[in-house]
Amino acid sequence: MTAAPPMAPPPTVTSTSAADLWRRVRGPLGFLLALTVIAVVLSLGSRPYPQGDLDPDSPVPEGARALAEVLRERGGEVTIARDTAEAVESLGPGTVLILTQSHRLLPEELDRLAAAPGDRLLVQPTTAALEALAPGVAVSGRVEAGTLSPRCGLPAARAAGPADAGGELYAVEEGLACYPAPEGAALVRSSGDGGTVTVLGTGAPLRNSHLDREGNAALALNLVGGRDVVWLHPDVPVAEGDATLWELLPQGIRLSVWPLAFALALLALWRGRRLGPLVAERLPVVVRASETTEGRAGLYAARRARDRAAAALRAGFLDRVRPLLGLNAASTPQATAEALAERTGESPDRLLVLLYGDPADEGGDPHSVDDAALVRLADELDRIEGSLR
Repeated sequence: MTAAPPMAPPPTVTSTSAADLWRRVRGPLGFLLALTVIAVVLSLGSRPYPQGDLDPDSPVPEGARALAEVLRERGGEVTIARDTAEAVESLGPGTVLILTQSHRLLPEELDRLAAAPGDRLLVQPTTAALEALAPGVAVSGRVEAGTLSPRCGLPAARAAGPADAGGELYAVEEGLACYPAPEGAALVRSSGDGGTVTVLGTGAPLRNSHLDREGNAALALNLVGGRDVVWLHPDVPVAEGDATLWELLPQGIRLSVWPLAFALALLALWRGRRLGPLVAERLPVVVRASETTEGRAGLYAARRARDRAAAALRAGFLDRVRPLLGLNAASTPQATAEALAERTGESPDRLLVLLYGDPADEGGDPHSVDDAALVRLADELDRIEGSLR
């Protein structure tokens, strides 16, 4: 008897402990946690940049942040104001006010700026802003955007040379006019009691996208002249309260509504009394069709007009029957009698006499010699018409 081979020892089962599991996953978990913390910190520290045109905080091509940074690098202090109160508080005798987006200001805000000290640089101002902040300057025209030459005695413009000044044009009563065009000048400067006022008809020389073109940067820096700047870029006004359509109308229109309504009422009354009723005569009496038929029959009977009655019966019969036979009013009597004979089986000659009379009979139409013959004619026509339907 052979001995059984030795049995191999059973395989050992290894168990993964919690410490081993933590050592495996702590690296990836730490990496994911670090990414999460960095993303949260970056999201908390970031803020959206302004996107408005000529906004001194906006880095977009239409903004003016590059010019504001250059002014700060040259040693000037740039205060960015978003409302009139902040701008007036920062203005002083040695400052220059740069005003953009003046259409967002109310008349009372323009009056507060007019009373503040310092020089002013108005960029494409509205008519109301010109009247309040630049007396003696008026819009005279417009030229297409492009490069213009200064051609004036203003040192700031002559040193800058050609610039992208095409836009609104102005006329000034007493002052300097630079970058001229056929209808005016794109830059004008006048002096007043509070300081000098410079009006620029376009914001292109101040924008980020145009600052490195031509003499735009030099023109903007020369107009400021190394002084502290208060840049007023008003925020969009927020509507407060609701106004009805009647309240939005100008006072002159509201005052004219009632006189116009009264005059319209008087006109309607006058014209209505003058015209009178639309129809002066009475309307005709409406008569039923049966009454009309009976009245005409009575007239025929009173005048013994059997021939006219027979002609009326035949004409009505033919008008109703011809479309059923495929004929029209231009069909000859013979063709009508033959077509009717094919449909009814009657004799064509008899139908010809029935519908049109007997021209060979010298005594006249046999169907209208008396009332009985006329009744027989009506009965025959009704019978034939009934056989066709």
